[in-house]
Amino acid sequence: MRGLVGALSIVAEGLSLEVVLERLVRMACQLVDAEFGALGVIGDDGSLDQFITVGFDAETTKLVGPLPTGHGVLGLLIREPRPLRLHDLGKHPAAAGFPPNHPPMVSFLGVPVRVRDVVFGNLYLTAKRGGGDFTSEDEELVVALAAAAGVAIENARLFEKSELRRKQLEAGVDVARGILDSVDNENQEGLDLVARRAMLETGADFAFLGFPTEENSQMSCVAAAGPGAAALVGRVAAIRASALAELEIRGAAMALRESPLVFSRMGVGAGDEGPAMGPTLMAAVHRRGGRGGVLVLSRRAGSSGFGPTDVEMGAVFGAHVAMALELTQINRAREQQAVFGDRDRIARDLHDVVIQRIFAAGLSLQGIRHFTSDVRALERIETVTEELDGTIREVRRTIHSLSGISPTTETLNSRILSAIKDKTDWLPFSPRVLLSGPLSEDIGVLLSENLLAVISEGLSNAARHSGATSIDVSVKVGQGRVKLLISDNGHGFSGTVKRSGLDNLKHRAKACGGRMAVSSVPGEGTRLVWSAPIRRV
Repeated sequence: MRGLVGALSIVAEGLSLEVVLERLVRMACQLVDAEFGALGVIGDDGSLDQFITVGFDAETTKLVGPLPTGHGVLGLLIREPRPLRLHDLGKHPAAAGFPPNHPPMVSFLGVPVRVRDVVFGNLYLTAKRGGGDFTSEDEELVVALAAAAGVAIENARLFEKSELRRKQLEAGVDVARGILDSVDNENQEGLDLVARRAMLETGADFAFLGFPTEENSQMSCVAAAGPGAAALVGRVAAIRASALAELEIRGAAMALRESPLVFSRMGVGAGDEGPAMGPTLMAAVHRRGGRGGVLVLSRRAGSSGFGPTDVEMGAVFGAHVAMALELTQINRAREQQAVFGDRDRIARDLHDVVIQRIFAAGLSLQGIRHFTSDVRALERIETVTEELDGTIREVRRTIHSLSGISPTTETLNSRILSAIKDKTDWLPFSPRVLLSGPLSEDIGVLLSENLLAVISEGLSNAARHSGATSIDVSVKVGQGRVKLLISDNGHGFSGTVKRSGLDNLKHRAKACGGRMAVSSVPGEGTRLVWSAPIRRV
């Protein structure tokens, strides 16, 4: 009993589950004088997921080969978890025999280890020192040790789970921060950090991060870590469709017995595939507005599988990665929007200010031709006018490049200026032109065509019939309407003047759902106001 109490105190001292289990096997061997001891931890599928031994040196362990998975008498204890004492292990009906180079074992004592009424595993003790069989007293001592050790195992498991959660949450935050720092599309450091950190924190030997292609079950590898990783980045990987379908159903993460990656379809040589992979954790990397990616973490074949805590934290890790990628995309979109906003503002300034001033200067220069007959002066005026026209074309090309409009696409702004120039080119003075509002935007085919026709006809009437010495043209876009104003200081007219031309302008306004008003006083000039709503049809 003193030995049992001492064994319990030693077992309960450890916080690490691995340490607690190793101490439990060692103390059990000392308590009943067993030469060999082992603890088989039962996995989710009912087989031995972990096997801890005492009494085997490194050389013997290497010669024996792979650890048992739960056949023979070991499997019997899994199916029927109750104490079992045997005189000769090899003669039991369920015995499956020993592998080559295995030490001889005769006497046997097996006891289940329970944690919260659930069988955690089985404690196996063989080869009682000094010969003979294990006694009923030995069985009682080991049963008591196993029962009390269940509490220590549960505490160690809770401690390890909390530590695992803490580390993986920290890893998720660090990965998210690393991705956000890698805002440049050409920078792979953030995604590489995802693969490396996920592999480290989950105890995996290989990590793969991929996003879907146009083909089903195909993932483009954007980052990888572990054996053969360098050969996989940038390639299209094949993943078993059944694994992807199951992950989609579960929605977050899941554990598999083997890796879903099909290396034979990834275009890499056999030497690049690395060692065979076994237990795998798959986590979904969901992205809003697009198909999500997948994070695959694998351990070498024969390793212990991923537990529920690993699966839970894998889902959290995938969520951190998805959130960081989405925030990165939002940041890039915001930066692009700021750049586009500046470009649009510069384009508007060039449209509304620079081109208008150059155009007005050209009109004024052309008006000077009527005040001179000097050939050299007229040639010089023509040359400068052509240079101004060329400058306007260059500015327009710059505007097109800034706004992303094709150079062959003529904007409403430029079409208005061309219409004004065509109808006033022969006048001895230059009209004053004011364009305001987003005239470079689309206002609809019907409205733009009618507006240009009204400008041409209104200016033609003013230039030919008014006898004016000044004409003002204003086009304004704002509050969902287009407003045109043409005014002159000419002769004006009375209500008895033929109005067929004005009626035509009214019909154009009516066709666009707008209105037109003309006011004229003989000897004081004429004022034409034409407006219509923007419907973009």
